[in-house]
Amino acid sequence: MRDTKESRLLLVLLIAVAFALITVDIRGGENSPVDGARRGAATVFGPIENGVSGAVDPVGDAVSAVRESGGRHDRLAALEKENAALKAKLGSDDRNRSRLSQLDKMLKLAGQGQYGIKGAQVIAIGAAQGFSWTITIDAGADDGIRRDMTVLNGDGLVGRVTTVGPGTSTVLLANDPDFTVGTRMEGTDELGFASGQGDRPMRVQLLNGKAEVKKGDRLITFGSQADKPFVPGVPVGVVSRVDPSGGDLTRTVYVTPYVGFTKLDVIGVVVQAPKKDPRDTVLPAKPKPAPTPTVTVTVTPTGGANDTSGRSGNGAGLPDAQGTGERDTQGTGEPDPQSTDDQQP
Repeated sequence: MRDTKESRLLLVLLIAVAFALITVDIRGGENSPVDGARRGAATVFGPIENGVSGAVDPVGDAVSAVRESGGRHDRLAALEKENAALKAKLGSDDRNRSRLSQLDKMLKLAGQGQYGIKGAQVIAIGAAQGFSWTITIDAGADDGIRRDMTVLNGDGLVGRVTTVGPGTSTVLLANDPDFTVGTRMEGTDELGFASGQGDRPMRVQLLNGKAEVKKGDRLITFGSQADKPFVPGVPVGVVSRVDPSGGDLTRTVYVTPYVGFTKLDVIGVVVQAPKKDPRDTVLPAKPKPAPTPTVTVTVTPTGGANDTSGRSGNGAGLPDAQGTGERDTQGTGEPDPQSTDDQQP
C-alpha cells in the first residue's frame, strides 16, 4: 500500500473509530452494544488461538531450557568438583594414616636401638648418578644430613646416603648390586658380608665356612668404624636359603630383606649413632609357632562273665585257670580242689 494522502486519512479514521468503540464498550459494561460481536469473535478465533499456543509452547519450553541449561551445567560441575575434593580428602586421609603408622613403627625401632634419626620422605625413585637402585629424599645438608649415613625405616636397613644437596639427598638402597654391608648373625654372632641382588634375596658370604646356619636365622648390621656408613644392630633380613658347605673358606647363604624396597615412603637417616651396640635387641619378636594338635585315645576295658572266646569267666574278668573250664571259686587263678567239671555225682 502506497503512502498517500488518502491512506493516511483512512488510517486516522480507523483509529478514531477504534477509540470510539472502546469508549462505548467500557461505558456500556455488560450491556455494551459490541458485546455480541466480541463473543462471536471469541467463538471463531478461540480454537485458533489454542492451536497456535499449543504449537508455540514447546518452542518456548525449549528456549527456557536452553536458558536454564547454563545454570544446571554450572551446578553439575560444582557437584563433580565437590565429589572429587571429597575423594581426594579421603585418599589423603588414608595416606596420612599409613604415614603415621610407618612413622610410629620407625620411631619404636629407633628407640630400641638408641638411634638419633632425622625423618624424611621419598620424593623420587630410579637411576641417579649411575646407581640402579636409588631414592631421593626431601632432606639434605641444611637438615644435618651427611654422606655415608645409615638410612632405615620401621622394618630395618634401607641403605646409605651417597650424595647430599642443600635440601635433598640420594640414597643407595641395600638391594643394589653395588651395595655391601657387614652383618652379624643373631645368637651365633657369625660374621659376613651381604650384597644386594636387585629384586632377589641378598647374598651373604659368611667368613666361617663351617658355620652352623639354617633357614629362618636372622641377621643385623655389624657396624662400621666410626659408625659410617653403618651403625650396628639394624635388622637386615632372614635367611631363606643355605648353600651346601663344600669345604670352602666361606659359606654362602641368601637373605630375604625385612624392607620392601618397592614401597618406601617414610624413612629415617641416622644422624647420631648409639653409645652402646644394641646387638639383637632391635630385631622384631619372633612369631610364635602354631601349636601342633594332638589326639588322645582312651581305651576303656570291658569285663563280663564271658570273654571273647565264649569261655566262662572267673568273676574278675579273667579266664578260668588254664582255660580248661575248671572252676576257681576262690579267685586264686588255680582250680578248686575236687571241683572239676568232669566229677561224677
